[in-house]
Amino acid sequence: MRIISLVPSITELLFDLGLEKELVGVTRFCIFPARARKEKVIIGGTKNLKLDRIRELKPDLIIGDQEENTKEQMEILAQEFPVWLSSIRSFNDALEMIQKVGLLTNRESLAQKIIDRIQANFDRLKPPTPSLSVAYLIWQDPLMVAASNTFIHEMILRAGFSNVFDYQKRYPEISGNELQAARPDIIFLSSEPYPFAEKHFAYFQKIVPDANVTLVDGTYFSWYGSRMVGAVGYFNKIYQNLSSS
Repeated sequence: MRIISLVPSITELLFDLGLEKELVGVTRFCIFPARARKEKVIIGGTKNLKLDRIRELKPDLIIGDQEENTKEQMEILAQEFPVWLSSIRSFNDALEMIQKVGLLTNRESLAQKIIDRIQANFDRLKPPTPSLSVAYLIWQDPLMVAASNTFIHEMILRAGFSNVFDYQKRYPEISGNELQAARPDIIFLSSEPYPFAEKHFAYFQKIVPDANVTLVDGTYFSWYGSRMVGAVGYFNKIYQNLSSS
């Protein structure tokens, strides 16, 4: 089997399922494991795929995602190759995706082991009490946040926080005034898709002086797949940092 992954988090999952040899193509955003982009053919970005490069690889299976990839390109590829698309909005969606990918690639046993580890880790999670409210920033100009009906929102809740932007729109643009009015206890500045850094702290601290502004590794909130195994350990580090600040 020759597999192409169009989703960074699923690329990592495929490696963890022992499918390194079968995986022939990845996107330029497939940063984990680090060797993925060195050893595999890069077939463009998640939303601007190099279709001719994909055709040259003659894949037996293309794995994409309804949100990560464009409908137009997926429809073109589906006319030529077997394409499977995930659609992740919740924690359980992510577990079902792992199970399905295991089934598609004949790695059901390994997939179940990953699922069991994720569930066991989250069963042991002990969030701080009382729950703190969070604004999760994903973009700087314009300001954008992760709101309800997103995987990020679900991971925020699983981590024991509440999301001040429980909006119907999934990734709404907000104003500085809206952020101020929301009065979050914590402002999470995600490492992706916008590369927030400490230099942005002062800007957000000025808007919400009482908030705890902190950088977070966005992969542990937005990557569904085997990265979820390490999410609880990462959340525990966040709790420790918050308690010492």
